[in-house]
Amino acid sequence: MHNFTPEDLLLYLYNETSPARSAEIKAALETDWSLREKFEVISSAQKKLETIKMSPSQQTIDSIMNYAEKAVAEQLSAQV
Repeated sequence: MHNFTPEDLLLYLYNETSPARSAEIKAALETDWSLREKFEVISSAQKKLETIKMSPSQQTIDSIMNYAEKAVAEQLSAQV
């Protein structure tokens, strides 16, 4: 019996597990229908996320730029 977490499956999906861990997960997915079902849910969600076009709002961009400008100004005034 194995004990893989959703995080383990997510790492496996994005090829961020070691070769040994990947082999363990792959073998488990071939024999454990419950784990395979969980993996399919995660995999399906990943595919749906890839199709969504997302971009930050102009307000978010402006807030980040203002924050950066203030941080640079503070650093410059601290150097003087």
